[in-house]
Amino acid sequence: MKRNAVYSLSLPQFYGLIGKIKSLHESICKDIGESYKIPEACDKWIKREVDRKLPFQEKHVVQQASILGNLEELGLLKRSSDKDENEVPAVVEFGAGRGYLTQLLADCYGIKRVFLVERKSYKLKADRSLRQTDSLVLERLRIDIEDLNLKAVESLQGLPFMAIGKHLCGPATDLTLRCCLGEDIVHNDARNCSIRGLAIATCCHHLCQWKHYINKKYLRKLGIAREEFHAITWFTSWAVDADHSSDLPEINNSRAPLPSIEKEECGKEVTQVEDAVRCMKAAERAVLGFMCKQIIDVGRLMWLKELGLDGRLIKYVPPNISPENNLLIAQK
Repeated sequence: MKRNAVYSLSLPQFYGLIGKIKSLHESICKDIGESYKIPEACDKWIKREVDRKLPFQEKHVVQQASILGNLEELGLLKRSSDKDENEVPAVVEFGAGRGYLTQLLADCYGIKRVFLVERKSYKLKADRSLRQTDSLVLERLRIDIEDLNLKAVESLQGLPFMAIGKHLCGPATDLTLRCCLGEDIVHNDARNCSIRGLAIATCCHHLCQWKHYINKKYLRKLGIAREEFHAITWFTSWAVDADHSSDLPEINNSRAPLPSIEKEECGKEVTQVEDAVRCMKAAERAVLGFMCKQIIDVGRLMWLKELGLDGRLIKYVPPNISPENNLLIAQK
């Protein structure tokens, strides 16, 4: 549906949209930096000094460790030896899957209370290992994030908590933000809510939906309407179509100049949008895709800032580890 909507544009409309995306990216995505963290607290996982029965894939451990390292840098996490137990918040992991981000968190930072939110049922979960951890209270909530009301979770009442998520696909990021801070939308103030901070690795922007997107107001101010949003989300799929086996700056550097597509020599006459798309090189499509991903995530960041949170959007791992490397991180 999104592809067909793009292909139905006239060539001037298509080129105009590309120009708008480039202009918006240059104006609102200036402050996205790199923050690759491997904290000392995660050494035993990085060095594989953990239970050999636990699944280990280096690229996933590096991603998980960097999420936690960025939380530690903000002061939202402290190593077990550095903290007063009473200061440790509860942690709610959204889109928890098998729960191995929480496994790393419990092993390296000694978190005492964890809630895993996941609508699917998985085998080979980390739950068995987590339940054997001394003084850790674990609760798995099998529910769709859209249907979750955190205030109805009795065991979470009155507890400050931190929200985390690794690769919350498409609208799951927006639903998570709304779940954690939804009631504060009315008051436009998150200072009195229970959330202490959050770290969400976004992904699969091509699945984003206008009806769920958290900051439509911001996009409208930028001149992006529903139809253009759908086109932008479709373009994001191009970011992960390219070969990321090596860190190619022209692919992941979304500040690189976007070629003037209408002047591309295709070897044939370009009469419709589908022809223009086919004439684009993979690297050109990838650059545009990364631009669109960042525009979508900056809108989410601005929503958090409007509620009074101090937030950043960063690249938390190199693209050869994962091209889906945007991390939305914020604290009160």
